[in-house]
Amino acid sequence: MMEAPDHAWHQGEQPHPMQQRYPILEFDPSREALIQPGAFSEPLLIGDVPKHCAICFFPEVIEKVVAEHQPALIKNLRSEIGPHPVYLLETDGQRIAFFHPGVGAPLAAGLLEEVIALGCRKFIACGGAGVLDGSIGVGHLIVPVSAVRDEGVSYHYLPPGREVVASPEGVAAIEATLQAHGIAYRVGKTWTTDAIYRETVAKVALRRSEGCLAVEMEAASFFAVAQFRGVTFAQILYGGDDVSGAAWDDRRWDKQATTREKLFWLAVEACLKL
Repeated sequence: MMEAPDHAWHQGEQPHPMQQRYPILEFDPSREALIQPGAFSEPLLIGDVPKHCAICFFPEVIEKVVAEHQPALIKNLRSEIGPHPVYLLETDGQRIAFFHPGVGAPLAAGLLEEVIALGCRKFIACGGAGVLDGSIGVGHLIVPVSAVRDEGVSYHYLPPGREVVASPEGVAAIEATLQAHGIAYRVGKTWTTDAIYRETVAKVALRRSEGCLAVEMEAASFFAVAQFRGVTFAQILYGGDDVSGAAWDDRRWDKQATTREKLFWLAVEACLKL
């Protein structure tokens, strides 16, 4: 049942039909918004955009792939921090787009929206994550099947709920790829949060009790956007810093150059299976 906001109760006002006690719960299922994805990006620079797209959080890997493979530039997406190039890679006779989604749910979800608007429909993302289980080593792979929605973006794409799931076909493609290479991995939940400096001991314990293996900032939003837009999306994470103990251990998580590059090519391979 709809609850009137505090000020309405106090003043005897009639609440708006959509109004909830907390604004984050005011989901609007309308398919139309005032600003549509792609409204401010530059013109398309190539012809047909591939259906497949790898999303990579590792800037040094993208720089290396661009330098070594000279991919075509599909389009420059734009935000206030500058251009966000989307590239076209041809590998083993197949075409796949790739780009860096930025960091944090709002920017990453917004750029995903724009790439969907370009025509991409099948996505595999690769990134790093903090681990909530200290036995998960640095570089060990995690395949999230769902994400706890402790961020804000997903509530604008799906009704309020505790979790959102990855695309099962995307997860299956990742698992098939990792198994084909004999790579060990774990499957489970991830915890998506907007506030890296509010990962308290109590919150970590709570999320661990829910079955979360990792913590990151984008998965729940990615999964929600994908469901809303009807596209396929799954993600591979590697174990990074450790937030499972009484003190944070960075474990030099961002210095895993070999793991990060290999993860990009695994994401490409898995995506092209879809």
